[in-house]
Amino acid sequence: MFSKKNSSKSTIKNIVTLNVFSDKSYIFKDDAFQPLNKLTYNTANFITSYVSNKDIITTSVKISRSIPEEDIADILDIKAYEELGLDQANSYVISSYEVEKAGEEREYHIFVSEPEDLDELYLPIKQQTKYVDLIVPAPLLYKPLYTKEILQNNNTHCFVYFTQQDASVTVYKDGEYLYSKSIEFSLEQIYDKYCELIGEKVDEKDFFAILESEGLKTTNNDYQQNFMKIFGEVFITINDIIIYAKRAFNLETIDQMFIGSEHGPIIGLDDYSQNYLGLHSTDFNFNYNVNNEEWYTDQFQYLMLLASFEYMEDESSFVNLTMYPRAPSFINRASGQFIISTFAAISLSLAYPLIYLVGSYVNDAKIYALNTENQKLSTEAKKYKSILSKKKKIIKNLDNKIKNVSTTYSGKTKTLTAIYDKKINYKLKSGLFHTISEELNKFDVHVDMLTTEGDTLYVSLVSTDDRKFTELIKYISDIHFDEVKEIDIERILKDPENSYYKGLLKVVR
Repeated sequence: MFSKKNSSKSTIKNIVTLNVFSDKSYIFKDDAFQPLNKLTYNTANFITSYVSNKDIITTSVKISRSIPEEDIADILDIKAYEELGLDQANSYVISSYEVEKAGEEREYHIFVSEPEDLDELYLPIKQQTKYVDLIVPAPLLYKPLYTKEILQNNNTHCFVYFTQQDASVTVYKDGEYLYSKSIEFSLEQIYDKYCELIGEKVDEKDFFAILESEGLKTTNNDYQQNFMKIFGEVFITINDIIIYAKRAFNLETIDQMFIGSEHGPIIGLDDYSQNYLGLHSTDFNFNYNVNNEEWYTDQFQYLMLLASFEYMEDESSFVNLTMYPRAPSFINRASGQFIISTFAAISLSLAYPLIYLVGSYVNDAKIYALNTENQKLSTEAKKYKSILSKKKKIIKNLDNKIKNVSTTYSGKTKTLTAIYDKKINYKLKSGLFHTISEELNKFDVHVDMLTTEGDTLYVSLVSTDDRKFTELIKYISDIHFDEVKEIDIERILKDPENSYYKGLLKVVR
């Protein structure tokens, strides 16, 4: 079932799986998977661990397929900060992988962890092993079950797994990760809740011995009653998560539940699964085809082993949150390349001492000549910089003078234009008055009185016929329409003492 990566150049012979939370490690060596008593530095070991669901944050993002491949990593980092509301002032360990069955856009699952959390977990390990090759987010440990065809990838599965420090619910559909969430019911928390219910501290070893051997069907009535209360809360919480997942991801149903724990199957959980969720559940305990003397091994240890094989076959297939990669081989290290280059240079210099000696003298001579020329050019450059600075000041003063002269010139131009307009274009009132007086005579209309107010002329007219007033006004309007703004006769009255008509003509120029 398991197969190592075939590579003649590979120095990896063993795989070490490490649970930093329980401080347990296993080694796959010579087709046997056995507990490892002590971690040591050995470059032949490929070291894999996982980070629990509660120590990571996740999101899914979609991006256009037109984005160049070289820009995707930067865009995903930006999306992670935006979608998860990360502090822009802090740095994070961010890794992602692409969903194979995406639609028109490319879809990525992004996993983020804080460097401080990883350091707290793995710096003590690094002191022993010097490196950690692969750190897998716990929700992705189930992925190899599909790629290794242990589970069919055409169903929707829900995995519930209890560890000492965490408990999580993870949903996969058609072999692809969808969603995961931690719940406040780790094995330690279940123990604490039990002690709280009975009001006293019980022996922790005895508690877990009963939970692992008898589970919810224990004959101890006190344990059974309290287990029922605790796990009733557990499955209510799981039900809420499943309802959310169905709504968020348009799931019609959950085809299969898998429930397990770090210490082994918990007897009686299938009844709770059917009563609270309406789902049949199976123990999360797969029959791995690996030599192992233990009656039960933490399933995450097996899943880490599967993940290691997949990662060694294709590094892009798995999210890797490690901050502690192994040092590259000697020839790929900067220090190794420096030493090799230095050794090669020394060898060549010993083989051709005269060539390098002459070359050195030539370089020294060139450097001396260039330095001398540089000094001369620097002096000349300073001289011209000084000249340019003075010229800039002169130009600035001249610009100010030109500005003042332009202002004065503009003012005088406006004044002269106004004077010219008055003298050339202004038409005297007397000219208009003279013209109108001549036209009065044409129509046998006489002036009784004449007065002006600004551009307005008032003329008191006298005539033997009132129609002559109208003819006069029409004539003046037609002939002088472009010279007068308004022409009107306000009223026409007949003098009762004689046969003359009087009218007051108003002309606005």
